[in-house]
Amino acid sequence: MACYEFDGKVPVIGEGSFVHENANVVGDVEIGVECFIGSGAVLRGDLGSIRVGNRSNIQDNCTLHVNPGMVCSVGDNCTVGHGAVLHGCTVESGALIGMNAVVSDGGVVGAGSVVAEGAVVRGRQVIPAGKVAAGVPAKIIGDVSGGHREIIEIGNKMYIALVKKYLSGSKRIS
Repeated sequence: MACYEFDGKVPVIGEGSFVHENANVVGDVEIGVECFIGSGAVLRGDLGSIRVGNRSNIQDNCTLHVNPGMVCSVGDNCTVGHGAVLHGCTVESGALIGMNAVVSDGGVVGAGSVVAEGAVVRGRQVIPAGKVAAGVPAKIIGDVSGGHREIIEIGNKMYIALVKKYLSGSKRIS
């Protein structure tokens, strides 16, 4: 992993977390325990703070950034799908952000909510807890069902197991 001190701030990575060697973690970034940070992910806390809760996964090619003095926050047990962009927003615990989705400055994704693939949560837009949002701009299309929760839990458990596999058995071969 490329981990950079910036402006006197050093990233903090929690015990049992895996950060891929091709990820970039810069400045005021805190990553909780048992997290997965995928290849190509960029967590850039150069202008503000980035906080990732315990057992969350930030998948390949995600970008997390903030404007000056802001915080980009991801709660515990969250999934942020491949290529998603989180900028100066709050993603509460248990939420799922789909692949290539965007959550903009001041946006809030409530606990246990699902933001569909490719959706755009606009600046200061709030997705209430337990809702499914889709589209550009994102609109509430329903409630998170038991099936959604089951898929989220299976995904979270899979990534926690994947973290352990990476930490115990992955090695670069070229």
